Amino acid sequence: MSEFLQHWQDAALTSTGFFWSAFWAFVLGYLISSLIQVLVTEYRMQQAMGSDGPRSVALGTLFGFISSSCSFAALSTTRALFQKGAGLVPSIAFLLASTNLVIELGFVIAIFLSWQFVVGEYLGGALLILFAWLFIRLTNPKELIRKAREKVGSDGSDEEQGGPDWKTKITTSAGWQRIGQTYVMEWQMVWRDVLIGFTVAGAISAFVPDAFFQTLFIGSGREVATDASFLEVVAQTLVGPVAAFFTFIGSMGNIPLAALLFDHGVSFAGVMAFIFSDLVVLPVLRINAGYYGWPMALYILLTLLAGLVCVSLLMHYGFSLAGLLPDAKQSQAILERDFFVINYGFWLNLVAILLTLMLVAFARKSMASSNQEHHHHHSEHEHGGGESHEHHHHDHGSKGVGDRLLNLMVCIALVWLAGGVLLGLVQ
Repeated sequence: MSEFLQHWQDAALTSTGFFWSAFWAFVLGYLISSLIQVLVTEYRMQQAMGSDGPRSVALGTLFGFISSSCSFAALSTTRALFQKGAGLVPSIAFLLASTNLVIELGFVIAIFLSWQFVVGEYLGGALLILFAWLFIRLTNPKELIRKAREKVGSDGSDEEQGGPDWKTKITTSAGWQRIGQTYVMEWQMVWRDVLIGFTVAGAISAFVPDAFFQTLFIGSGREVATDASFLEVVAQTLVGPVAAFFTFIGSMGNIPLAALLFDHGVSFAGVMAFIFSDLVVLPVLRINAGYYGWPMALYILLTLLAGLVCVSLLMHYGFSLAGLLPDAKQSQAILERDFFVINYGFWLNLVAILLTLMLVAFARKSMASSNQEHHHHHSEHEHGGGESHEHHHHDHGSKGVGDRLLNLMVCIALVWLAGGVLLGLVQ
């Protein structure tokens, strides 16, 4: 019983540690997404990224690299770009670049794994974009794109015709109120998925024994990973994303677990497929379905899944031919990460907290102004005997079985985390 309680405490600490480590990245990603949605005109975005040509894809990749963020934040920014008229290929290029061509992720990989995995991360990110481009060109999903555009709608109608430009918006209180409102809505859309995902990631790291991973990845128990046969490497490459699909292990938690797999003899291809799987997990699928509808969400899942399997295998055998496959015996052991220390992440988180408080204050001010305006109109119509305006709210759909299940999981996750943290305090 005491062992279980210790694991529970460790799981809660790891989950909160993952979130604390990634919080500034969430805030940065959602802030960029909100700025794009409010400041970038549809016309301008269509001019830059409207087609699927090489220039558009290159711009999407560049924008993604500049705004590197965690996958949840990248999803909302990608949706914002697509909503502003960007083509599907540049939008996917942005999504892949912002989650794979990430400077800080390269540092984490270098700490826990080896330089070959750092090269694999960046080279693989570029190859994934090329694969997605080819895959979308070959399958040509025009009808899916049309329906997805209908689903996301367009909010740029006032931009080109007399609406305030971005300079006016960014220098006025009204503009920042819109940005704050958008920022709060981004969090409202995904906070449950984030909470559940990080809780599950912490529980896996604390409760699932190493032997389970070794059993899951066929042929990974060998002394040297390069001894695995072609079929074993393919099996490991397929198991990586399947294992990751049912949870969300963010980049901060993904890399230590990937290093654990590598230590137990999982092939380079299997580990890279596991690392690339942050965009083919269940919460990401659910968020994309909310954005674009289920057909497009499943199409994006298929595109990314096929891409990461092919790219991981291509890099594995390319590195093998060049004699560059990493050796687990020569790589450094996994170090215990201390999440709650005063380092650059701590200061970035403080800035992120201040930014969030500021944006929430703007959002509340916007809401108060909106309610006051609505009350004023309502009073006018009551006194004038006319019909009152209908007050529109964002409709997130009726509470279905999936939604109720998600809310139940949120309650369980909150109780689990609170219990684990309390255990740590009383001991």
